[in-house]
Amino acid sequence: MNKLPFEIKLTYIIAVMIMIVFVGFIVLLVYFYNRKQFHFLKEKQLKQAEHQNEILQKELERQQSIQLERERISHDMHDDLGAGISALKLQTEFLKEKLKHDKNLQKDLDDLLKTSADMNLSMREMLWNLNKTNDTLQRLVQYISSYAENFFSKTRIKLFIENNLSSIDVPIPSQIRWHIFLCIKESLNNIYKHSKASSVTLKFEQMDKQFILEIKDDGIGLQNTQNSGNGFKNIIHRMEESCGKFEILPSEKGLHLKFYLQI
Repeated sequence: MNKLPFEIKLTYIIAVMIMIVFVGFIVLLVYFYNRKQFHFLKEKQLKQAEHQNEILQKELERQQSIQLERERISHDMHDDLGAGISALKLQTEFLKEKLKHDKNLQKDLDDLLKTSADMNLSMREMLWNLNKTNDTLQRLVQYISSYAENFFSKTRIKLFIENNLSSIDVPIPSQIRWHIFLCIKESLNNIYKHSKASSVTLKFEQMDKQFILEIKDDGIGLQNTQNSGNGFKNIIHRMEESCGKFEILPSEKGLHLKFYLQI
């Protein structure tokens, strides 16, 4: 190469320098393009995150608004309807005492008292359902247990409760909680009316992500009654609405009901 003319050497050096500059330009161009794309993607992700945050914020505000409305309805029902039912009960008891010698009127007043007591119980159940602080598994079990104790307290049927839940509480949506309670209420009512049982056992269990509730009695069983009878059709429908399962299990004596719920 030392023998090459100076002009050719200069041309070769200039060509190499141009090539280096060109390659450097391409590298810089690719670098700045990638950097621009990176910032563009980051801005896009940030906008998407902000949009998702706005959606979540609106949903949170909607849920808070619903909860405030539930609390308002609950308070109104408690103050207005509760006071009205209590006043009706007091007036009926006053009339019953005043007209205690009229047997026909006494029966009518007794029916009126029973109706007011049923209305008061229904109102309390609705208030319990509207209260969002009750949207947990522990609160549901407590309420079912309390309801069963009160329900059988004025009957000859003895109630036994087995609570095997874990100490970790689990949230349950109010609609599902309400469906489960109505299923148990219907089942206990059927036992009282049809089973001729002397004892009933309520058993609560929690296995992994499944809540299991069992009801057993020592009565006469179904006696060839179809599953759709005695309210079982409604129970099956409510459990399906709750994404749960309902079973009537074989039993040597009485009735054995089992409810499954994913939690």
